[in-house]
Amino acid sequence: MTVYEAILLTVMIAATPILLAAIGELVVERSGVLNLGVEGMMIIGAVSAFAAAQISGSALIGAMAGTLAGVVFSSLFGFLTLSLAANQIATGLALTILGLGLSGMLGEAFIGLPGVKLTAISIPYLSDLPYVGKVLFGQDPIFYISVGLVIGVQFFLFRTRGGLLLRSVGDNHDSAHALGTPVIAIRYAAVLFGGACAGLAGAHLSLVYTPQWVENMSAGRGWIALALVAFASWRPARVFAGAYLFGAVSIAQLHAQALGVSVPSQFLSALPYIATIFVLVLISANRRLTLINTPASLGKPFVPER
Repeated sequence: MTVYEAILLTVMIAATPILLAAIGELVVERSGVLNLGVEGMMIIGAVSAFAAAQISGSALIGAMAGTLAGVVFSSLFGFLTLSLAANQIATGLALTILGLGLSGMLGEAFIGLPGVKLTAISIPYLSDLPYVGKVLFGQDPIFYISVGLVIGVQFFLFRTRGGLLLRSVGDNHDSAHALGTPVIAIRYAAVLFGGACAGLAGAHLSLVYTPQWVENMSAGRGWIALALVAFASWRPARVFAGAYLFGAVSIAQLHAQALGVSVPSQFLSALPYIATIFVLVLISANRRLTLINTPASLGKPFVPER
């Protein structure tokens, strides 16, 4: 494997969990729900995936367990905010705090244990192509799921009736309800989808990115995913670009530290977050486009009886 291929592979691996969490949150926010619990769902997905893989010996079962854990956590958020009309911001923050604390408790028994790595898929002949073979046709299954989800979400939101209904709920839930659209059901489906994506993103962290369990290993990636959605103007293609920008800068700062660049290590560690936010702010400078894409009912509770 050439240096070029190795760098691209590491960039893709670093970008995948951010992309998964962000594309799930994009669907949630398009439905008019603001879930700030992405970090909590990611970390609970990571510990669940690692624990299930350790117990079963199968990384695939681990990935499924991480996804399910994200769904369970998101269903709790959905019950509180959609069924009980609790404040979405406070509930999302509480979900993150719960996830961080619960994952630390559950993962205590797994600290220091060797991980079960999710093996990459090698497509015959194609993976042997020079330069692009290993990069495009020798990745782990979660990478291909993340790319497929971006394409699928783009098509669903803007080319299907279901996507139109979801966007209408996010833009004006009262009008959508008056037309007979099941607002709560659509929002529940969106929230559960977002939880599944966040849980799978956490599973990628503990099964692929760093095949071991380390407390707080999500390291703020859930917050970056939230920022990506807003700064990318709720467009899947922009989220994809932002996630890979984060992955590229993350790898660059690791190489800079390895080469002994005379810059404080704390600054280099913060550089991926700073660069991602800075570039996405520039991308979202078109205020008109941002306003057009912003869901008008984002964060507003919906109670049909009122």
